[in-house]
Amino acid sequence: MTTLKGGEFLITETEAKNVFIPEEWNEEQKMIAQSCHDFLAQHVWPNLDRIDAQEEGLMPDLLNKAGELGLLGISVPEEYGGFGKDFTTSMLATEILGAGHSFAVAISAHTGIGTLPILYYGTAEQKAKYIPKLASGEWKAAYCLTEPNSGSDANSGKTKAVLTPDGKHYILNGQKMWITNGGFADIFTVFAKIDDDENLSAFIIEKSYNGISLNPEEHKMGIKGSSTRQIFFNDCKVPVENLLSDRQNGFKIAVNILNLGRVKLGGAAIGASKEVTSKSIQYANERQQFGRSISKYGAIRHKIAEQAILIYASESAIYRASQNIEDATKSLIAGGMDDAKAKLKGTEQFAVEAAIIKVHGSEVLDFVVDEGVQIYGGMGYSAEAPMDRAYRDARINRIFEGTNEINRMLTVDMMLKRAMKGELDLMGPAQKVAAELMGIPDFGSGEETLFSKEKRYVSNFKKAVLMVAGSAVQKLMMQLGKEQEILMNIADMIIETYVSESIQLRVEKLVELKGEAACKVQLDMMRVYLNDAADKIHKSGKEAINSYAEGDEQRMMLVGLKRFTKTEPLNTTAARRTVSEKLIAENKYCF
Repeated sequence: MTTLKGGEFLITETEAKNVFIPEEWNEEQKMIAQSCHDFLAQHVWPNLDRIDAQEEGLMPDLLNKAGELGLLGISVPEEYGGFGKDFTTSMLATEILGAGHSFAVAISAHTGIGTLPILYYGTAEQKAKYIPKLASGEWKAAYCLTEPNSGSDANSGKTKAVLTPDGKHYILNGQKMWITNGGFADIFTVFAKIDDDENLSAFIIEKSYNGISLNPEEHKMGIKGSSTRQIFFNDCKVPVENLLSDRQNGFKIAVNILNLGRVKLGGAAIGASKEVTSKSIQYANERQQFGRSISKYGAIRHKIAEQAILIYASESAIYRASQNIEDATKSLIAGGMDDAKAKLKGTEQFAVEAAIIKVHGSEVLDFVVDEGVQIYGGMGYSAEAPMDRAYRDARINRIFEGTNEINRMLTVDMMLKRAMKGELDLMGPAQKVAAELMGIPDFGSGEETLFSKEKRYVSNFKKAVLMVAGSAVQKLMMQLGKEQEILMNIADMIIETYVSESIQLRVEKLVELKGEAACKVQLDMMRVYLNDAADKIHKSGKEAINSYAEGDEQRMMLVGLKRFTKTEPLNTTAARRTVSEKLIAENKYCF
């Protein structure tokens, strides 16, 4: 099996046999997923109002219970009291628990940004001291990066650390905000600049240290049950051995942990989306209007099908990337790299895909909850029904872990930087596409197989991206970084291309496993997704081209774009009906 590099999907054809699909979970993984689901059903869903009211001690108690079941240590090595499972398995747990509203936020912050910086960057002594207690839930963790004047620009933080004259402590002063789990955390990973350093350093700070004070809980639009506080450090004395990693390595830690956070956030969003879709279907089956269930009406069926198609596509991308990260990690370990470093490097390698998944997953969830409210009708707007909380809780995901705008720009920026460094050959393929524009279109020849049409669509989507991105780079050069609208257009083309290829590969592999007859609904979902993606890519490409090209060049590129986003007529109404009939019959999201 060849290990792809991050971002390489744009210039390389991936084979279906080389992707992981969720239909391949083994029995152990299914059992872990069931444990997570049972935990939510038993401890979280019956208590959502109490959680949102921030009942004293409830969230820490839930995290303790999760710790007893091992849910806080799924990816923690066995030597530190965890299960030591691979990245894809930890992703599955994240997805299922993603349906836990505010609890999902608390557990994600604890197991992700709370625990992983110490696990991946800590010394042997730091790991031995902190990780077992974090894995068991005895200690809860929080991550302190954001400040009032440094959000997306994290490295501009003002929190300062100064070494004491005896060299034994750092004295920390500063303010952090939007700190998830802040109200009950025992351990904080805090980012600060030592003296006048250019870059941040990171520190492990225990709640028991002097000089730590908290503001009251923030009142938020959604995720009301997650503890969010401002934290102040006033002459907080931190032992020098609690510096995490090297001096000035904090920004790198923040960026790498955010890569992990992004891909996990996409997974959690899909878990929440599935739960909302199941509730939408159940309500549509129960609710009677004009003498029949509203699930019998075409307008409602369209909504249910669209929810499912977007979820299925996004999930395909998530587990494709998760397996890529796992494979890259394994190959680095096989090459002699130590485990923690390899896990970071493996994730860093797929930072482009992590940003794509964060954007796509969070926007799918937003669409799904919006349609959920609509399917519920008047009850959707009632605080007595479940869509109220789902709708409000979803909104933060487009802001968390770097806003979707930042992640879109990062997607393009990281790709171009890799091309400049010679890690990705984008210019060669882009020049080929430019040459193809001057030639006679290839109308396809030879025998058509089941997926040849869809593979041609995906291949053309990639050409559309390369054409627009390549010409934008040539035309705008160093100015491109300032043209955010064009960067966003290109990012949207890349995102749709990656997700389109992911769903196509998933369905192709599924057909290989189960046969075409058993996959009729999945084939319809794939066809509808690719059909709609072509229109989205065309629109984004057109906006970009019209922003910087003119005259003959503009005309030629618009003709090329039309060629690369052309699809054959598809009866999407019939296809969506097939999808919705299956969901309505199963009375839940069932793929």
